Amino acid sequence: MFPLTDIAVMPGVPPRDRIAISIDLEDYFQVEAMAGVIGRAAWASLPARIEANAAILLDLFAAASVRATFFVVGWLARRFPRLIARIAAAGHELGCHSFWHRPVFGLARDEFRDDTRRAKEAIEAAAGVRVHGYRAPNFSIRAGMEWAWAILADAGFSYDSSVHPVHHPFYGAAGAPRWPHRVAAGRLWEFPLSSVAIAHHRLPMAGGGYWRLAPLAYTRWALRRALREGLRPICYLHPWELDPGQPRMPLRPDRRFRHYVGLATAETKLRALVAEFGCQPIARLFAPELDAAQREAA
Repeated sequence: MFPLTDIAVMPGVPPRDRIAISIDLEDYFQVEAMAGVIGRAAWASLPARIEANAAILLDLFAAASVRATFFVVGWLARRFPRLIARIAAAGHELGCHSFWHRPVFGLARDEFRDDTRRAKEAIEAAAGVRVHGYRAPNFSIRAGMEWAWAILADAGFSYDSSVHPVHHPFYGAAGAPRWPHRVAAGRLWEFPLSSVAIAHHRLPMAGGGYWRLAPLAYTRWALRRALREGLRPICYLHPWELDPGQPRMPLRPDRRFRHYVGLATAETKLRALVAEFGCQPIARLFAPELDAAQREAA
Protein backbone atom coordinates (compact mmCIF):
# COMPACT_ATOMS: atom_id res chain seq x y z
CA MET A 1 0.00 0.00 0.00
CA PHE A 2 1.00 3.63 -0.38
CA PRO A 3 2.18 5.39 2.78
CA LEU A 4 -0.24 8.03 3.98
CA THR A 5 1.00 11.48 4.96
CA ASP A 6 -1.30 13.64 7.05
CA ILE A 7 -1.86 17.07 5.57
CA ALA A 8 -2.71 20.05 7.76
CA VAL A 9 -5.92 21.82 6.76
CA MET A 10 -6.10 25.61 7.12
CA PRO A 11 -9.56 27.20 7.52
CA GLY A 12 -10.96 28.40 4.21
CA VAL A 13 -8.19 26.81 2.14
CA PRO A 14 -8.95 23.74 0.00
CA PRO A 15 -6.62 21.01 1.31
CA ARG A 16 -4.17 19.87 -1.31
CA ASP A 17 -4.03 16.23 -2.36
CA ARG A 18 -7.25 15.26 -0.58
CA ILE A 19 -8.88 14.15 -3.84
CA ALA A 20 -8.13 11.23 -6.13
CA ILE A 21 -8.06 11.54 -9.89
CA SER A 22 -8.60 8.30 -11.74
CA ILE A 23 -8.08 7.73 -15.45
CA ASP A 24 -10.19 5.11 -17.20
CA LEU A 25 -7.55 4.12 -19.74
CA GLU A 26 -9.51 3.37 -22.90
CA ASP A 27 -9.29 4.61 -26.47
CA TYR A 28 -11.98 6.62 -28.24
CA PHE A 29 -13.35 3.60 -30.14
CA GLN A 30 -13.82 1.51 -26.97
CA VAL A 31 -16.48 3.77 -25.45
CA GLU A 32 -19.86 2.09 -25.00
CA ALA A 33 -21.48 4.80 -27.14
CA MET A 34 -19.45 3.42 -30.08
CA ALA A 35 -20.56 -0.18 -29.58
CA GLY A 36 -23.34 0.08 -32.16
CA VAL A 37 -20.97 1.67 -34.69
CA ILE A 38 -17.66 -0.11 -34.12
CA GLY A 39 -17.51 -3.82 -33.36
CA ARG A 40 -14.81 -5.09 -31.03
CA ALA A 41 -13.41 -7.19 -33.87
CA ALA A 42 -12.52 -3.92 -35.65
CA TRP A 43 -10.56 -2.36 -32.75
CA ALA A 44 -7.17 -3.54 -33.98
CA SER A 45 -7.71 -2.01 -37.42
CA LEU A 46 -8.50 1.51 -36.16
CA PRO A 47 -5.91 4.26 -35.66
CA ALA A 48 -5.01 4.15 -31.97
CA ARG A 49 -4.60 7.47 -30.15
CA ILE A 50 -4.13 6.11 -26.64
CA GLU A 51 -0.35 6.53 -26.47
CA ALA A 52 -0.38 10.21 -27.46
CA ASN A 53 -3.30 11.04 -25.18
CA ALA A 54 -1.85 9.13 -22.23
CA ALA A 55 1.41 11.04 -22.74
CA ILE A 56 -0.48 14.32 -22.26
CA LEU A 57 -1.78 13.06 -18.94
CA LEU A 58 1.58 11.72 -17.80
CA ASP A 59 3.29 15.02 -18.64
CA LEU A 60 0.53 17.00 -16.91
CA PHE A 61 0.78 14.94 -13.72
CA ALA A 62 4.59 15.01 -13.75
CA ALA A 63 4.64 18.80 -14.10
CA ALA A 64 2.35 19.09 -11.07
CA SER A 65 4.29 16.44 -9.10
CA VAL A 66 1.12 14.40 -8.46
CA ARG A 67 0.12 10.78 -9.01
CA ALA A 68 -3.16 9.25 -10.14
CA THR A 69 -4.86 5.89 -10.60
CA PHE A 70 -5.11 4.41 -14.10
CA PHE A 71 -7.86 1.80 -14.56
CA VAL A 72 -6.62 -0.06 -17.63
CA VAL A 73 -8.64 -1.91 -20.26
CA GLY A 74 -6.95 -5.30 -20.56
CA TRP A 75 -7.09 -5.29 -24.36
CA LEU A 76 -4.89 -2.18 -24.32
CA ALA A 77 -2.46 -3.80 -21.87
CA ARG A 78 -2.01 -6.65 -24.32
CA ARG A 79 -1.56 -4.33 -27.29
CA PHE A 80 0.50 -1.57 -25.63
CA PRO A 81 2.43 -3.20 -22.77
CA ARG A 82 5.19 -0.58 -22.87
CA LEU A 83 2.66 2.18 -22.23
CA ILE A 84 1.32 0.35 -19.18
CA ALA A 85 4.85 -0.20 -17.89
CA ARG A 86 5.61 3.50 -18.43
CA ILE A 87 2.58 4.53 -16.38
CA ALA A 88 3.62 2.25 -13.52
CA ALA A 89 7.25 3.43 -13.71
CA ALA A 90 6.05 7.04 -13.31
CA GLY A 91 4.63 6.11 -9.90
CA HIS A 92 0.94 5.89 -10.77
CA GLU A 93 -1.37 3.21 -9.43
CA LEU A 94 -2.71 0.67 -11.92
CA GLY A 95 -6.23 -0.74 -11.66
CA CYS A 96 -8.38 -3.00 -13.81
CA HIS A 97 -11.09 -1.72 -16.17
CA SER A 98 -12.17 -5.08 -17.66
CA PHE A 99 -10.72 -6.69 -20.78
CA TRP A 100 -13.36 -5.95 -23.42
CA HIS A 101 -15.01 -2.89 -21.83
CA ARG A 102 -18.44 -4.49 -21.66
CA PRO A 103 -20.94 -3.34 -19.00
CA VAL A 104 -21.19 -5.82 -16.16
CA PHE A 105 -24.99 -5.89 -16.30
CA GLY A 106 -24.70 -7.38 -19.81
CA LEU A 107 -22.55 -10.31 -18.66
CA ALA A 108 -23.29 -13.64 -17.05
CA ARG A 109 -21.34 -14.37 -13.88
CA ASP A 110 -18.90 -16.72 -15.60
CA GLU A 111 -18.34 -14.18 -18.38
CA PHE A 112 -17.58 -11.46 -15.84
CA ARG A 113 -15.24 -13.75 -13.93
CA ASP A 114 -13.31 -14.74 -17.07
CA ASP A 115 -13.13 -11.19 -18.44
CA THR A 116 -11.85 -9.85 -15.11
CA ARG A 117 -9.24 -12.59 -14.70
CA ARG A 118 -7.98 -12.08 -18.25
CA ALA A 119 -7.70 -8.32 -17.80
CA LYS A 120 -5.94 -8.52 -14.44
CA GLU A 121 -3.39 -10.98 -15.81
CA ALA A 122 -2.71 -8.79 -18.87
CA ILE A 123 -2.18 -5.62 -16.83
CA GLU A 124 0.04 -7.30 -14.25
CA ALA A 125 2.11 -8.97 -16.97
CA ALA A 126 2.63 -5.66 -18.78
CA ALA A 127 3.68 -3.66 -15.72
CA GLY A 128 5.12 -6.27 -13.38
CA VAL A 129 3.00 -5.01 -10.45
CA ARG A 130 -0.04 -6.34 -8.64
CA VAL A 131 -3.42 -4.78 -9.34
CA HIS A 132 -5.61 -4.12 -6.31
CA GLY A 133 -8.46 -1.93 -7.64
CA TYR A 134 -11.27 -2.48 -10.13
CA ARG A 135 -13.66 -0.20 -11.98
CA ALA A 136 -16.49 -1.53 -14.11
CA PRO A 137 -17.04 0.00 -17.56
CA ASN A 138 -19.75 2.65 -17.39
CA PHE A 139 -19.99 2.25 -13.58
CA SER A 140 -22.13 -0.77 -14.36
CA ILE A 141 -22.27 -2.51 -10.98
CA ARG A 142 -25.66 -1.54 -9.62
CA ALA A 143 -28.44 -2.81 -7.36
CA GLY A 144 -29.04 -6.53 -7.70
CA MET A 145 -25.50 -7.22 -8.91
CA GLU A 146 -23.81 -7.80 -5.56
CA TRP A 147 -22.48 -11.08 -6.96
CA ALA A 148 -19.90 -9.07 -8.94
CA TRP A 149 -18.25 -7.87 -5.72
CA ALA A 150 -17.83 -11.45 -4.50
CA ILE A 151 -16.10 -12.36 -7.77
CA LEU A 152 -13.76 -9.39 -7.41
CA ALA A 153 -12.90 -10.36 -3.84
CA ASP A 154 -12.23 -13.94 -4.93
CA ALA A 155 -9.93 -12.63 -7.69
CA GLY A 156 -7.76 -10.85 -5.12
CA PHE A 157 -8.93 -7.26 -5.48
CA SER A 158 -8.86 -5.05 -2.39
CA TYR A 159 -11.32 -2.41 -3.58
CA ASP A 160 -13.86 -1.52 -6.21
CA SER A 161 -14.73 1.96 -7.50
CA SER A 162 -17.65 1.20 -9.79
CA VAL A 163 -20.59 2.79 -8.00
CA HIS A 164 -21.73 6.24 -9.08
CA PRO A 165 -24.43 7.17 -6.54
CA VAL A 166 -26.46 9.43 -8.84
CA HIS A 167 -29.45 8.98 -11.13
CA HIS A 168 -28.53 8.26 -14.75
CA PRO A 169 -30.56 6.60 -17.53
CA PHE A 170 -27.78 4.10 -18.35
CA TYR A 171 -25.79 3.60 -15.17
CA GLY A 172 -25.75 4.81 -11.60
CA ALA A 173 -27.10 3.73 -8.24
CA ALA A 174 -28.92 6.75 -6.82
CA GLY A 175 -29.67 5.03 -3.51
CA ALA A 176 -26.16 3.76 -2.87
CA PRO A 177 -24.02 5.20 -0.06
CA ARG A 178 -21.87 8.20 -0.98
CA TRP A 179 -19.21 7.16 1.52
CA PRO A 180 -16.68 4.31 1.47
CA HIS A 181 -18.26 1.07 2.64
CA ARG A 182 -17.53 -2.62 2.71
CA VAL A 183 -19.17 -5.11 0.36
CA ALA A 184 -18.80 -8.83 -0.40
CA ALA A 185 -19.34 -9.77 3.26
CA GLY A 186 -16.65 -7.30 4.29
CA ARG A 187 -13.97 -8.67 1.97
CA LEU A 188 -13.91 -5.69 -0.42
CA TRP A 189 -14.04 -1.92 -0.03
CA GLU A 190 -16.32 0.09 -2.30
CA PHE A 191 -15.03 3.61 -2.94
CA PRO A 192 -17.88 5.40 -4.78
CA LEU A 193 -17.47 8.18 -7.30
CA SER A 194 -18.21 11.55 -5.78
CA SER A 195 -21.47 13.48 -5.88
CA VAL A 196 -22.94 16.52 -4.12
CA ALA A 197 -26.04 16.22 -1.93
CA ILE A 198 -28.48 19.14 -2.13
CA ALA A 199 -31.63 18.55 -0.06
CA HIS A 200 -32.94 15.22 -1.35
CA HIS A 201 -31.04 15.37 -4.62
CA ARG A 202 -27.59 14.17 -5.63
CA LEU A 203 -25.73 16.15 -8.25
CA PRO A 204 -22.98 14.53 -10.31
CA MET A 205 -19.60 16.26 -10.26
CA ALA A 206 -16.97 13.54 -10.46
CA GLY A 207 -15.63 14.05 -13.97
CA GLY A 208 -16.06 12.78 -17.49
CA GLY A 209 -18.89 14.45 -19.37
CA TYR A 210 -19.92 16.34 -16.23
CA TRP A 211 -16.52 18.07 -16.15
CA ARG A 212 -16.67 18.82 -19.86
CA LEU A 213 -20.21 20.17 -19.82
CA ALA A 214 -20.23 22.06 -16.52
CA PRO A 215 -18.42 25.36 -15.96
CA LEU A 216 -15.14 25.05 -14.08
CA ALA A 217 -16.63 27.17 -11.30
CA TYR A 218 -19.27 24.49 -10.62
CA THR A 219 -16.69 21.69 -10.34
CA ARG A 220 -14.52 23.77 -8.02
CA TRP A 221 -17.53 24.58 -5.85
CA ALA A 222 -18.62 20.93 -5.76
CA LEU A 223 -15.16 19.69 -4.77
CA ARG A 224 -14.89 22.30 -2.01
CA ARG A 225 -18.33 21.34 -0.70
CA ALA A 226 -17.48 17.62 -0.75
CA LEU A 227 -14.28 18.29 1.18
CA ARG A 228 -16.16 20.32 3.78
CA GLU A 229 -18.49 17.34 4.21
CA GLY A 230 -15.52 15.18 5.03
CA LEU A 231 -15.55 13.26 1.77
CA ARG A 232 -12.34 12.38 -0.04
CA PRO A 233 -13.57 12.97 -3.59
CA ILE A 234 -12.82 10.50 -6.36
CA CYS A 235 -12.87 12.01 -9.85
CA TYR A 236 -12.40 10.39 -13.24
CA LEU A 237 -11.43 11.20 -16.81
CA HIS A 238 -10.66 9.35 -20.04
CA PRO A 239 -7.62 10.06 -22.26
CA TRP A 240 -9.84 10.64 -25.30
CA GLU A 241 -11.50 13.54 -23.46
CA LEU A 242 -8.29 15.55 -23.96
CA ASP A 243 -8.33 14.88 -27.72
CA PRO A 244 -10.55 17.26 -29.73
CA GLY A 245 -8.91 16.01 -32.94
CA GLN A 246 -10.09 12.41 -32.58
CA PRO A 247 -11.99 10.83 -35.49
CA ARG A 248 -15.69 11.74 -35.53
CA MET A 249 -18.01 8.76 -35.67
CA PRO A 250 -21.62 8.70 -36.97
CA LEU A 251 -23.32 8.53 -33.59
CA ARG A 252 -26.95 9.29 -32.91
CA PRO A 253 -27.47 12.89 -31.69
CA ASP A 254 -27.65 12.26 -27.93
CA ARG A 255 -24.56 10.07 -27.91
CA ARG A 256 -22.71 12.46 -30.22
CA PHE A 257 -23.37 15.31 -27.81
CA ARG A 258 -22.27 13.34 -24.72
CA HIS A 259 -19.07 12.14 -26.35
CA TYR A 260 -17.87 15.30 -28.10
CA VAL A 261 -19.10 18.18 -25.93
CA GLY A 262 -16.34 20.13 -24.21
CA LEU A 263 -13.35 18.26 -25.63
CA ALA A 264 -11.58 21.53 -26.43
CA THR A 265 -11.58 22.72 -22.80
CA ALA A 266 -11.15 19.47 -20.85
CA GLU A 267 -7.36 19.67 -20.58
CA THR A 268 -7.47 23.29 -19.37
CA LYS A 269 -10.03 22.38 -16.71
CA LEU A 270 -8.00 19.39 -15.56
CA ARG A 271 -4.85 21.51 -15.24
CA ALA A 272 -6.72 24.11 -13.19
CA LEU A 273 -8.21 21.51 -10.84
CA VAL A 274 -4.88 19.73 -10.32
CA ALA A 275 -3.19 23.07 -9.63
CA GLU A 276 -5.77 23.94 -6.97
CA PHE A 277 -6.56 20.59 -5.37
CA GLY A 278 -3.66 18.30 -6.28
CA CYS A 279 -4.49 14.60 -6.25
CA GLN A 280 -3.40 11.19 -5.04
CA PRO A 281 -3.94 7.60 -6.23
CA ILE A 282 -7.05 5.99 -4.79
CA ALA A 283 -5.05 3.39 -2.85
CA ARG A 284 -3.06 6.11 -1.12
CA LEU A 285 -6.01 8.38 -0.38
CA PHE A 286 -7.86 5.47 1.23
CA ALA A 287 -4.83 3.82 2.80
CA PRO A 288 -6.38 3.80 6.31
CA GLU A 289 -9.30 1.65 5.12
CA LEU A 290 -7.14 -0.67 3.03
CA ASP A 291 -4.47 -1.06 5.70
CA ALA A 292 -7.11 -1.89 8.32
CA ALA A 293 -8.56 -4.57 6.05
CA GLN A 294 -5.08 -6.03 5.58
CA ARG A 295 -4.50 -6.20 9.32
CA GLU A 296 -7.84 -7.92 9.86
CA ALA A 297 -7.04 -10.50 7.20
CA ALA A 298 -3.60 -11.26 8.65
